Amino acid sequence: QVQLVESGGGLVQAGGSLRLSCAASGRTFTTYNMGWFRRAPGKEREFVAVITWSGGRANYADSVTGRFTISRDNAKNTVSLQMNNLRPEDTAVYYCAAAPYRGTYFNTRVRDYDSWGQGTQVTVSS
Repeated sequence: QVQLVESGGGLVQAGGSLRLSCAASGRTFTTYNMGWFRRAPGKEREFVAVITWSGGRANYADSVTGRFTISRDNAKNTVSLQMNNLRPEDTAVYYCAAAPYRGTYFNTRVRDYDSWGQGTQVTVSS
């Protein structure tokens, strides 16, 4: 497992942007696909985006495609989520997560991940 710490959440108006960052500890960062999930009040945790261990491929939930971009820097053990054109329905706690690479490029299920950050709140006002 790796230890994950998110930062960058906050309050923003609809149409605005935020950038979330996640710092990972440990020397095995490149053996993990990295994902972002979110949980809105009263809802289940849902997949947002994932990036492969090499950073070469990414996948997104339909609801954020074209607005959010996931990236990673393996030299710095970090993964980021750039969120543009935010909507009130994007309001949630956002979690960074690590899934051991076992041949699957796009881990979209919660159970694929064995390490989670503590979460960072994103609030989008209308």
